[in-house]
Amino acid sequence: MPDRHSILLLLSLVLITCLLGGCTAMMIGGAAAGAVTAHDRRTIGTFIEDKEIQIKALRILHSDEEFQQLSNIAITVYNLQVLLTDQAANAEIVTRFADKVARIPRVRKVYNEVNIGAENTWSDAATDAYLTSQVKLALFNVGIEGFDPLRVKVTSSNGTVYLMGLLTPDEADAVTEKVRFVSGVRTVVKLFEYI
Repeated sequence: MPDRHSILLLLSLVLITCLLGGCTAMMIGGAAAGAVTAHDRRTIGTFIEDKEIQIKALRILHSDEEFQQLSNIAITVYNLQVLLTDQAANAEIVTRFADKVARIPRVRKVYNEVNIGAENTWSDAATDAYLTSQVKLALFNVGIEGFDPLRVKVTSSNGTVYLMGLLTPDEADAVTEKVRFVSGVRTVVKLFEYI
């Protein structure tokens, strides 16, 4: 059973995610039970579980001094799958962290895409953030009737763009084709689940 602090932290993250993502928070029994939008194909339960997994993974990352000193790992969670990106000093650190994340209850899969090498600079992080925003904007021009670009989770790391989401095969192909031509994209990695 999660403690009161964990529940408050989770609810805060859900609320912040809703506000930043432009979604409408649903209130059940006077408490924020989660957030679902017309855009998201995940259930409310899965949305909340994704946030719980993210919190647990961040706790693992920040509770280990070696992880903190020798890595700069980014964690993305979508539909009970975890994507690890960015940088670490050596493969052993990444493997140890990925193994711990894989043992978090309800995690279905861990994608380990962490680069081994020198720590990313602020400039690298800014470039990745800009690239992510450019990709998200490009998705509004996918030419499929009824396609909702907010169904695609976009993560960028060193010019590689990772795409997650619950999409039809036609949507996934159109998204991938659109992203390939965004300036600054070197590689596109599809991690879609097909519906």
